Amino acid sequence: MSRVLIACEESQAVVVEMRALGITAYSCDTEPCSGGHPEWHIQQDVTQLLNEEWDMIIAFPPCTYMSKAGARFMYPTAGNVDLARLAKAQKAKDFFMLFYNSKCKRICIENPTPLKVVGLPPHSQVVQPWMFGHPYSKRTLLWLKGLPPLVATDVVQDFVPFLPSNTGSFSRGGGGSRGVAHTAKDASKTFVGVAKAMANQWGRLLSGPSFGEV
Repeated sequence: MSRVLIACEESQAVVVEMRALGITAYSCDTEPCSGGHPEWHIQQDVTQLLNEEWDMIIAFPPCTYMSKAGARFMYPTAGNVDLARLAKAQKAKDFFMLFYNSKCKRICIENPTPLKVVGLPPHSQVVQPWMFGHPYSKRTLLWLKGLPPLVATDVVQDFVPFLPSNTGSFSRGGGGSRGVAHTAKDASKTFVGVAKAMANQWGRLLSGPSFGEV
């Protein structure tokens, strides 16, 4: 029976879609799950699970210190790097690379656009919520190993930014957007349309009689 690990996912969005197809999937996070299925959730440090045999790993590692959105904190003054923040970014990269270098043959790692100074490997694909039925833009990168790029399922033509952007300019009357998500938990949300695409398109790559049994 195929086993799938959804790492750093307390929302269980992907796990729910995988389970709906009869795939044995588990979410893992240091926080309790909010998806309503604690029986499918492993609350612990995920690094302890990476030595186990998994048929697929989909990971959503923390991006706070690596994301390009935090450039103003990494470079508080022109040309100068905040060394304390850079150290935190390096620690986040080390965690990211645990998934990237995992022995699992099928891997997806999701993160926003990283700062160049972090030095993450080249990404495989860029996806947007509006490609999967949601009226929002939120540029998201995928690093893929042994998995094909996701195929858009429901392209939405009219969309608005999901995350705040250029808020300083906005407050001064310039361009920008307040976005829709205003907390870190909301911002890290996995959209249902994306979760369904991951389950439907990648779940079919798994062998065994469990697929399709609910």
